[in-house]
Amino acid sequence: MGAYEHLWLQNKASFKRIAEMFRASPGAIPSDMVDHAIAEECAEAALAVIREANIGRFGVRVHGASQYPLSLRDAVDPVELLYFQGAWELAESPKSIAIVGSRKASKEGITKTQKLTEQLIEHGYTIVSGLAAGIDTTALTTAIAYGGNVIAVIGTPITDFYPKENRELQAQIAAEHLLISQVPILRYRRQNWRVNRFFFPERNKTMSALTQATVIAEASETSGTLIQARAAIQQNRKLFILNSCYENPAITWPAKYAEKGAIRVKDIEDIKWGLDGV
Repeated sequence: MGAYEHLWLQNKASFKRIAEMFRASPGAIPSDMVDHAIAEECAEAALAVIREANIGRFGVRVHGASQYPLSLRDAVDPVELLYFQGAWELAESPKSIAIVGSRKASKEGITKTQKLTEQLIEHGYTIVSGLAAGIDTTALTTAIAYGGNVIAVIGTPITDFYPKENRELQAQIAAEHLLISQVPILRYRRQNWRVNRFFFPERNKTMSALTQATVIAEASETSGTLIQARAAIQQNRKLFILNSCYENPAITWPAKYAEKGAIRVKDIEDIKWGLDGV
């Protein structure tokens, strides 16, 4: 953990640069790259932040060690370490699907997300989303309300909460379900929000790799959600887009992704067919 944090404190550190470093040293783990004393110092500094945040128990998963999800290696620049809170076994769910979309969701988008999430829970899927306002929050809260399992992949460290109004929801997921973050604690604290916002699109790539498929419920032409759409195609994951997106004359992206293999969803049967062929 301390070694990972130290790597992120280096000048111009990024997921791409760190991934390139490990590609050049197959089989290496973060502690192979950093002096032990420096790693210990960074670990203690990160732990101090965690204690101050009073978030409770947490764990890490490191590439090369047991229980690291090998599906994450399908990402273009896969992460070497994840922080988590809660039931890690949910990360190994045989049936998991991400539901993502606009932060400023329409009433129609909210309603359709609620209905689809309920149906997916009935079919035994673990629901994965990003804890953003709008579609993400709707998917997670609906899944919890219907007794389903959820995973939230956040764009901040586990010590932080965004948006602030989801603090209680994040704490509930960390306690009763699974919360995952790939964001380095010390680097995040040393940067301003303008720089830290770039962690959010990176978590979408991880969210896609972690799941069987992604469903886009609603998104504008410039939505960050489309980063996950691109990632799903690159990672050979199924990409589903709700029919209402295709019927929206203000956007053209659904047709572009249909040409790349995205599946149009009118009801739950389209998802079942897309995933299971039945």
